[in-house]
Amino acid sequence: MTTLRIGTRGSQLALWQAQAVAGLLKAAGVQSELVIIKTTGDRIQNAPLTEAGGKRLFVKEIEDALIAGEVDLAVHSAKDMPAALAEGLALTAALPREDPRDALIAPQGAHSTADLAAVRETLGARQRIGTSSVRRTAQLRALFPRASFEPVRGNVDTRLRKLDEGGYDALVLAAAGLRRLGFGARITTVLPVEHCVPAPGQGIIAIETRAGDRTTERLLEPLNDARAATSLRAERALVAALGGGCQLPLGGLALHDGSALEMHAVVATPDGRRMLKRRGRAPAADPESLGRQIAEALARDGAGEILDAVRKES
Repeated sequence: MTTLRIGTRGSQLALWQAQAVAGLLKAAGVQSELVIIKTTGDRIQNAPLTEAGGKRLFVKEIEDALIAGEVDLAVHSAKDMPAALAEGLALTAALPREDPRDALIAPQGAHSTADLAAVRETLGARQRIGTSSVRRTAQLRALFPRASFEPVRGNVDTRLRKLDEGGYDALVLAAAGLRRLGFGARITTVLPVEHCVPAPGQGIIAIETRAGDRTTERLLEPLNDARAATSLRAERALVAALGGGCQLPLGGLALHDGSALEMHAVVATPDGRRMLKRRGRAPAADPESLGRQIAEALARDGAGEILDAVRKES
């Protein structure tokens, strides 16, 4: 019997995701084993991602192993994948999407679950908010004008420990990762999409294979969630049409509404002073077209100038 080799990072969340894929394969009668690969992003803990090289830091070594035939598939957080896949690779499947929104977490015991307005009132004057995302920082400056946004890296439990020890007054993390790792109860409030558009692909586990590997593709077919895959196609088309790149102040979320997709998108200057938002709706049958349409609308508003400036500074 064929045993599929699953390439994955060794972080808490990456292992959870890879094990979830392995469990689904086992249920479908397919054996697998995990191959843990340390990426450049795992080695760099102190430099901001914008300075260190961006998203490909978390996938390059895994993709290299996939191309070399050392693993048969790679499991990623879809939001960590660059807009353009490496030559010879294909995005083969997407697992059902978890809550795609960002979440604000207060120190343990500081606040019970509350709405955003209550949290803003009780955070206090200092408001040191931990996040390493330029996208989150750009959008949240409007909500927390007095806040200082400070980088935070490490596994989820490490970040929560730093918060509880007083290193920050709040953290902003993806709700999906918190829920998947059993930290859902730590969420103080989720951030509405109207205030903080998530990263494209956030909440989706993506499976990458070698292009043309029909045997592996067939084994993965039962794992693919059509709704998540359709949303991901729209969101990746948005990023690709705007030029891709490393960490950018760019958010995009495509939500299903019957047979249609509704997309929310934002491009902002890193300081949050200029923010371009667009919403659009189109049949779910052509998700890439929706992503490109929203990208074109943002470009007409000046998104290209903002993103080009960020790329030059990175």
